Amino acid sequence: MATTTSVRAISPRLQGNAIVAAGFGQNVILTTVTTFILVYLIQYVHISTSGIAVVTTIITVAKIVDAVSDPVMGGIIDRTRSRWGKLRPFILFSAVPVAALTGLLFSVPDVGEPAQLVFFGITYLLWGLAYTVCDVPFWALIGSAFPDAMVRTRVVSRVRAFGAISLGLATLGLPYLAQALSFAPSTTTDGWSRAVFLVALLGMALFLLAFFFTRERETAATARLSFRQLFGTLLRNTSLLMVLLGSVLGFGRNIVQAGGAVFAVIAYGEPAYFTLIGAAIILGIVIAAFLTPLLLRLMTSRTLVIGSSLVGSALYVALYLVGFRSILGMVVFIFLTGLTLGIFLVVQATMIADAVDDAEARTGVRNDGISFATLTFVSKIMAALSVLVFGIFVVWAGYEDGATITPQMQNIVFASITLVPAVSCVASAVPFFFYRLGGRRL
Repeated sequence: MATTTSVRAISPRLQGNAIVAAGFGQNVILTTVTTFILVYLIQYVHISTSGIAVVTTIITVAKIVDAVSDPVMGGIIDRTRSRWGKLRPFILFSAVPVAALTGLLFSVPDVGEPAQLVFFGITYLLWGLAYTVCDVPFWALIGSAFPDAMVRTRVVSRVRAFGAISLGLATLGLPYLAQALSFAPSTTTDGWSRAVFLVALLGMALFLLAFFFTRERETAATARLSFRQLFGTLLRNTSLLMVLLGSVLGFGRNIVQAGGAVFAVIAYGEPAYFTLIGAAIILGIVIAAFLTPLLLRLMTSRTLVIGSSLVGSALYVALYLVGFRSILGMVVFIFLTGLTLGIFLVVQATMIADAVDDAEARTGVRNDGISFATLTFVSKIMAALSVLVFGIFVVWAGYEDGATITPQMQNIVFASITLVPAVSCVASAVPFFFYRLGGRRL
């Protein structure tokens, strides 16, 4: 049986830089698809209103399939043995499919709409599955490559920070790149296709650095367990389950990102204001991601995640009381909530890694593949819940395109991005009180 190469073969610093660069490249691709796919289909492929209904159904079904596939992928990883380890092979062999399928999503052929929808549906489903193959081992590799908890926390914080930076760069820069590569006075479908293919290739080239310049740790837990045993050890890892439950209950943290653009139209009559709101969130996340390792030297992860959740709740309530009519006040409070979100994103990943280490020490089983698959799983559940709840409030407010905006409508939608996250943050804090390592409360 082949064993993994010792982590001493490559310096931790080089491994950390490779992981951060890989995360940056991967996040650019995710941002490209999630942010621009509907814009591309509506404005450039000219999908009809009924066709968009089909598209949204396709995306919803694909996300469900994608979420279910995460733990399955984790189980496959934990049963894999190769000369490169159990994580890095999936990083190597997923890069090309993800890049190709990302480009194809923005290369819908000029045929009848039914055929276009079939093309999009098949491509989007395959893209989701391919992205799962690259995403689950990437996060598990962070836990495996960095045994030292403080080093691992610093790496996670940098991955989260540069992920937020890539989000901003892709959101602001991709439309201009599509325009430049259209070689025409206005942006074309071919321009979008060229731009996305270029970004996908560059993003996955960066992602491959995680294969070439990292090593998985050697571990005594080498037995190949069945899927039943893997899921059994997962369900007995109480610490991990508390992190997952706290994450799902904290879905409200994502509502501003999910509905911010729509809120900007309702509140200010101008979607461009979301640029200010989005920039405030990103700046808060980036700063918090770099500061979190320092905070973890002063307090435990459990204390920090509970404290930041309660502070976040108070900030959302304060924002609701201040109101949205002052855009400066909105930006300031959104920035502050972005700080608490950045803390949560870093501590969430480090607590999962710590729980995996603790379970290995207690049971002799290291199931980092399936354990980190739950991180991507709950992230998708949180995103889906935030969109669903925001949509319910929009329907309650009676908003639709062309509707007359009323103060009641504005207040209802404003409550969805302030009071709902406030309640969600408090609920999120509760499970973390029961987070234990080694049988002791932390």
